[in-house]
Amino acid sequence: MSRLAITDRRERALVRSADALLAPLALMRRGHARPASPQRIVCLRLERIGDLLLIVTAIADLEASFPEASIDLVVGTWNREIAAAIPGVDRIETLDASWLSRNGAGRGVAGLMREAARWRSRHYDLAINFEPDIRGNLVIAAIGARWTAGYASGGGAALLDTALDYDTRSHTSDNARALVSAIAPNARSAGAPPALAIPRANRDQAAQLLSRFNGARPIGIHVSGGRPIKQWPEARFREIAERLVRDREAAIVLTGAEGDRGQADLIRDALPAARVLDLTGGVSLLTVAAVLERLDLFVTGDTGPMHLAHAVGTPIVAIFGPSDPTRYAPRGLRDRIVRVDLACSPCNRIRVPPARCTGHTPDCLTAVDVATVMAAIDDVLDGAAR
Repeated sequence: MSRLAITDRRERALVRSADALLAPLALMRRGHARPASPQRIVCLRLERIGDLLLIVTAIADLEASFPEASIDLVVGTWNREIAAAIPGVDRIETLDASWLSRNGAGRGVAGLMREAARWRSRHYDLAINFEPDIRGNLVIAAIGARWTAGYASGGGAALLDTALDYDTRSHTSDNARALVSAIAPNARSAGAPPALAIPRANRDQAAQLLSRFNGARPIGIHVSGGRPIKQWPEARFREIAERLVRDREAAIVLTGAEGDRGQADLIRDALPAARVLDLTGGVSLLTVAAVLERLDLFVTGDTGPMHLAHAVGTPIVAIFGPSDPTRYAPRGLRDRIVRVDLACSPCNRIRVPPARCTGHTPDCLTAVDVATVMAAIDDVLDGAAR
């Protein structure tokens, strides 16, 4: 119980109580034999797009360690399209958790467990929860696999045969790979992250969309932070875009969901129409990935599209505030992270922000100025030219 890495006191107390009730189940799992060569594997990653993309290399490790196995991947419906492009995945299933759905839909834990229990007839040898969350551990327990693996530090260790502490000082992708290593007796590393399998039709559409720029340097900007606590001021993104068009002969590609349209409009309306392509809510995620693949640079906060750009090899300038770059930053050779050092940052309190940081831009983002971001952009672009 002391291993729980949960910031909110009430949530930590609830999970401790649940763990106490679940403790007898650990005795029931003792004596299970870990399958040396599992033939059927199911992986759970219900969160948003960035969280899914951070386990791509772990899935590649899993495939390399168990090359004869079929691998099923369970994701939220919002990630089905991208999940289908992850190499090594044989089947996609979807479960929408109510605490992750942004439109108020989705199922609670009991509903997710009922749906997962329908997959018992597949007789999985191995079920892996890549999220440090007791609710996910309950879901994979309902699947009834011969061996279960996940993280103990979010609760639910009694439901797991292999239970690791989630290392909050390490990158999310490294935690995922460590979990695979703990499961596989002779784990094999896949090395570098595999490329997403983007269909030709999406690449053709991307080429057509960008052809309007007639040789101008394409640079992407993702304005929305996804949550107010992660939102760098839109006016500063607008100034970045204006400078890039004026001083760098750039054409700006705006990305975002339909709900981000108002923010994107602030940027689009400040630029010459011939120098901006607004993809906000207008194309599929795989087409966005194909567009990102063709950009010279992508400027963003800590967002899902940041991870998508990294997955296709596009250089990134990422503005970080409360979220911890040690855990979430892209790690490409040309990527640059812009942030400020404050005593309270990174707090990583994204879902339950500190009271002093709600209702306005937090200090850790206010302190990131346009000049510093432009210096990072210049560093990337000038480095590419050398």
